Amino acid sequence: MKITKDTRVAAILEEYGDIADVMEVFGIKRVGRYSLRMLAAKAVTVEWAARIHRVPLEEFLNILNQAIANQQVRNEAKN
Repeated sequence: MKITKDTRVAAILEEYGDIADVMEVFGIKRVGRYSLRMLAAKAVTVEWAARIHRVPLEEFLNILNQAIANQQVRNEAKN
């Protein structure tokens, strides 16, 4: 899955799990429980998340895609 500005945060969480650690780098704080984050994330796109937290969109996209690539490498190494 390639993440774009139109990708919903919920889709990222569904596909790759909770990447809250990466999002916290940009000031996107954790909600009390993962399920609450999913509920809040359903309507939010990557572009809106970047705007809300005043992070340059391209930088946000690059880091999210890199984090996912790193996660995939770690998962492949485990198998």
